[in-house]
Amino acid sequence: MRHLIELLDGAVLQAYVDAGLDYRPRYTPVMRVLAQQQSATIGQLAELAGITQPAATQTVALMKTEGLLLVVAGGEDGRQRVVRLSPQGELLLPRLQACWQATKCAADSLDAELEFPLSACLAQAIAVLETRPFGERIRDASKKRRTTT
Repeated sequence: MRHLIELLDGAVLQAYVDAGLDYRPRYTPVMRVLAQQQSATIGQLAELAGITQPAATQTVALMKTEGLLLVVAGGEDGRQRVVRLSPQGELLLPRLQACWQATKCAADSLDAELEFPLSACLAQAIAVLETRPFGERIRDASKKRRTTT
């Protein structure tokens, strides 16, 4: 699994470099959400991007440091953080969208060459793991091993 991720992520990162962009692939889920809606809280970003809240918090902090996002206090008591694209992030968006389209075309061509489309397999694996997490499966397997030995 790690090798597959390395192959895919490495190629995506190289596509950004080839496009002259200083951009990390891990920013993409946040950028995609903010491309669709003007602003979101960290919790909303996590939910809409399909990432954990700690991952969203860390990613937003990195993106803010790089000048891609603006984060302001929001909510009734000001404790929530509302995130939106900075002017620099907005300027970057069209170039990113071109890279995302090329990546989608490449993924579609990969799916077409596989006996079982990778995108469908991953979607199914995610759905199954959301029903019964892998950690639970490991614990069950460990219990079974202890009882049979």
